[in-house]
Amino acid sequence: MPFENTTAIVTGGAQGLGLAIAEALVDRGCEVAIFDLAADPIDTAVKRLRDNGATVNGYVVDVSDRSQVRTAVEQVRSDLGPVLILVNNAGIEQFGKFAEITDEQWDRVMAINLRGPFICTQEVLPDMLDAGWGRIVNISSSSAQGGQARMAAYVSSKAGVIGLTKSLALELGPGGITVNTIPPGMVVTPMLEKAIEEGRFTASLEHFAKITPVRRAGRPEDIANAAIFLCQDESSYVTGQIIGVNGGRRT
Repeated sequence: MPFENTTAIVTGGAQGLGLAIAEALVDRGCEVAIFDLAADPIDTAVKRLRDNGATVNGYVVDVSDRSQVRTAVEQVRSDLGPVLILVNNAGIEQFGKFAEITDEQWDRVMAINLRGPFICTQEVLPDMLDAGWGRIVNISSSSAQGGQARMAAYVSSKAGVIGLTKSLALELGPGGITVNTIPPGMVVTPMLEKAIEEGRFTASLEHFAKITPVRRAGRPEDIANAAIFLCQDESSYVTGQIIGVNGGRRT
């Protein structure tokens, strides 16, 4: 299955890692649907990509709401065709002492970060099964591998994404569908920059770069390049894997 004219959905695709992945997919000829909660960033991203000749549509979707996801996926099928690539990237942050996390905060993080991939995968799965081919890439987090203080809900949700990936890989592999996860390390995104500005991390980006073996922070395109590999037909023997993109900080 070539990239050319293949329909892909990228959740949380209006900025940061998701936008970089969407850009990489359209550069290879995919027709891309961006799902995001933020209407203005969607419009900006879609306009820029279309101005460069891409076939891309944007949809305002809360990935934790099955009715919204189902409606949007049906519209994508109508607009662009059956969905054979899904990148579950949408996620929200959480910072604060464990003892102070409310039920509502915990549930919302789990809803977006873990239930979202569950719902989106279920809704596109019929297309992949019909085609006998599919690529699912789940964006988790390196914090799920090593833990992170004051981020218990976030880390737990991303650890769940890793578990979901491994289970789906076993179940869906016979249908020609691969499922892998990328846990990014310290990557410069709007979410990370906001966290640093608000003092949620005690160290600077420069400090993290110094303690990273490759001596730099990650860039969104680093994650996009790994995602592209996992979506290629040539990666059909790679499934259920944790593809760390972290500059060597976790091996």
